[in-house]
Amino acid sequence: MALDGIVTRAIVSELQATVGQRISKIYQPGDHDLVFTLRGAGGGGKLILSANPTYPRVHFTDRSTPNPPEAPMFCMLMRKHCEGGVIEAVTQVGMERIIYIDIRQRDELGDLSSKKIIIELMGRHSNIILTDSAAGTIIDGIHHVTPAISSYRIVMPGFAYTQPPEQHKRSPLEITTSEFIELVLDAENKPAEPVDLILNETESPKPAPKLPSKDPVGWIVETFSGVSPLIAQEIVHRARTDRKGEAAEGGLSGTPAESGFGSTRAQELADAFESVMEPVRSGRFAPVTGTNAKGKLIFSAIPLTLLEGTVKQYESISACMEDYFGDKAERDTVKQKVSDLIRFLTNERSKNIKKLDNLQSDLDEAADAEDYRIKGELLFASLHMLSKGDKEARLTNYYDENQGEIAISLDPLLSPSDNAQRYFKKYNKYKNSLSVIEEQLEKTQEEIAYMEGLLQQLDHASLNDIEEIREELVAGGYLRERGKKGKKKKKPTRPTLQVFTSSEGVEIYVGKNNLQNEYLTNRLSGPNDTWLHTKDIPGSHVVIRSEKFSEATLSEAAQLAAYFSQAKHSSRVPVDTTLIRHVRKPSGSKPGFVIYDHQRTLFITPDESVVKGLSSTLKN
Repeated sequence: MALDGIVTRAIVSELQATVGQRISKIYQPGDHDLVFTLRGAGGGGKLILSANPTYPRVHFTDRSTPNPPEAPMFCMLMRKHCEGGVIEAVTQVGMERIIYIDIRQRDELGDLSSKKIIIELMGRHSNIILTDSAAGTIIDGIHHVTPAISSYRIVMPGFAYTQPPEQHKRSPLEITTSEFIELVLDAENKPAEPVDLILNETESPKPAPKLPSKDPVGWIVETFSGVSPLIAQEIVHRARTDRKGEAAEGGLSGTPAESGFGSTRAQELADAFESVMEPVRSGRFAPVTGTNAKGKLIFSAIPLTLLEGTVKQYESISACMEDYFGDKAERDTVKQKVSDLIRFLTNERSKNIKKLDNLQSDLDEAADAEDYRIKGELLFASLHMLSKGDKEARLTNYYDENQGEIAISLDPLLSPSDNAQRYFKKYNKYKNSLSVIEEQLEKTQEEIAYMEGLLQQLDHASLNDIEEIREELVAGGYLRERGKKGKKKKKPTRPTLQVFTSSEGVEIYVGKNNLQNEYLTNRLSGPNDTWLHTKDIPGSHVVIRSEKFSEATLSEAAQLAAYFSQAKHSSRVPVDTTLIRHVRKPSGSKPGFVIYDHQRTLFITPDESVVKGLSSTLKN
């Protein structure tokens, strides 16, 4: 990833279309993200602002994101100050990863007021800050920075806004080729500063400045603002390519560092630098994604010659970032929130697997019940031949076809009659326990299947799905309800379902957890709708909500059933399909469990590109 000053410039360039548009709705689907719904000239759309520490970004989006039932405090504050407001300007601070969105809105008294949304896209220091334009004070930030965290700049309501510390770098868009060459030669020929051997206890020696001959990539990043290592690598790669591979890997010139960095090499680097910066300066962006030499997927606002393999091009930076980030940020958040559930379910599954082994041992032992009855019968029939103190009785087995001899161990402290009774007691004990063990075996196998199903659902869960799964476990008595202060909120009667649209325009509903599966299959769907599910594999219930559709829609629905299952990464996954009228839930069974008949089986190899190619939305 390389969300640098150049990508930020491309974003700001694209957001110029929002100037004059009105912010009609504001949502906060997660701890780090805001979504604006815009209306006005140019069609509007949805704009996502994210201060995610791993995936900070700003771009237009078509994705549907579930929102919490109650808006967070920061969201309500943003609605108060920005909802209904008109975007007056979108600007970038130099070549930094900072975006200003100026908004004009009427307050409660009907007076015009100006607000500024400041989006800082700086990794783990990313933030979204709302300020009063006239006073320059912070109204609030999505992430607070207290004096205990930073004494330089505080992000708290009422404090004056302070920009992040300046790096005192040169703007890559305001430098000429001759100035660039001069910078290169000055850096190369500048004498090394003597190291001060006497340092204060709190000081540390400064790292030596990068040299263009030894580390051209490091020198470019260190010298120019908004240039990421990726873009610096691209500049050096172009310079080397122009020289037809004469440069060695250690430096641009291909000669030992002692030989210096001549004007010819400086010119080559300057030309490569200008070839990268000229389209950025003129606003001609051509976003791409591809893999680098290490096989890592990267994106850029400008074409890159260092990409290997297939390069994907995009019409806009938003389309590029939407495709690159996909659901990475949400999956990251989901992973953090489901870790305790995964740990609990994994432990429960392990306990039940161990219990299953113990029950199987008991079953094997109980299977010998008939043997104990036979031994008791033979002992009773031969009491006259036995005496107290015998340790073993060797008797003819009349229950054997060959009537062979059988050895029966005896307790020498018991009488022959008591020994016989002992075997009958064992027989009755195991005979009675056999039905209990078989019942326990069935229940334990159901528990294991249930836990595996929930683990599979967590693999595809959204933030909204996690809470529904947690509620299901609380309702089932597996977890205790979390103590929450205040009034309990009324739970929605209908869960939110993901709805895909097939290539011929037919709606295909997908349940992502047992609550959704129950509602979709048993309540929402009609008797003639088509139901799909992976055969004997935990997965989602999928329903085609139409009586008329082609094989193409059926194939796409089967793709969804296979993709949202435990066999997502397998090939030739069996998917059963039947009408809803042939699907029923047994009384007393676990949530999401159904039985069905009149099915036919399709064999599908899940293809993520097919699933991603289907448009989808969330409905409840």
